[in-house]
Parts: sequence; C-alpha cells; structure tokens
Amino acid sequence: QVQLVESGGGLVQAGGSLRLSCVASGRTGSRSAMGWFRQAPGKERAFVAVSTWSGDTTYYADSVKGRFTISRDNAKNTVYLQMNSLKPEDTAVYYCTADRALRTVMTGSGNWGQGTQVTVSS
Repeated sequence: QVQLVESGGGLVQAGGSLRLSCVASGRTGSRSAMGWFRQAPGKERAFVAVSTWSGDTTYYADSVKGRFTISRDNAKNTVYLQMNSLKPEDTAVYYCTADRALRTVMTGSGNWGQGTQVTVSS
C-alpha cells in the first residue's frame, strides 16, 4: 500500500509563504491523484486542494483559491502545496492524501500521511 510523508511546515508571519511537500511510495505511489487536507484545532479535517496524476485537473477550496497552488513532480512521486499570502486562519495540521481515483482523494477516503504543522502568526 501507499506510504505518504509530508514536510515543509513551520511558523510564518501573516502574508508569508511556505511550500509543503509530500512524497508517496509503495504500490499506489505511481499514477495516483494526490491532494491536501487540513485540520485546525477544534475543527474537522477539511479539503484544501487536489491534483490528478498528470496535473491537468486541479481543484481548490474556496478559502485558498488564488493563494495556494498544488503541483507535482511525478519523477519524484511528490506533490507540493505552495502557500502564499498566508493568514492566521490557515493555521492547521496539513495532511497529504493519495489514491488512484480523484474522487477518493477529494472525499478524504484515501491514504494519509502523518501531517505537518503550519502556524501563521498575526
């Protein structure tokens, strides 16, 4: 089965940027749709962004459109989340997810990584 490892989280001031990375390995690491969810303290896990394997189709939550960009390097089985113009409300643990089916990733029913903490200060 697929294994996912996120990295790149940290502390940043409002208006700053971070780039998260997620490396996939295992039998479903190839040709998988990959995406990002986040979970803020006291909140349920929420969809952030998703990309097909080819990158030709992407979707974003309304709260991050125009600020976040999902991309991938399939030679490295890696998906990225470039986060610009960060706001305090973006503070959350960010989780990577992957599956061969885009709909599985978008509904949050696929495999998960361990998460990486993003904290945005005012």
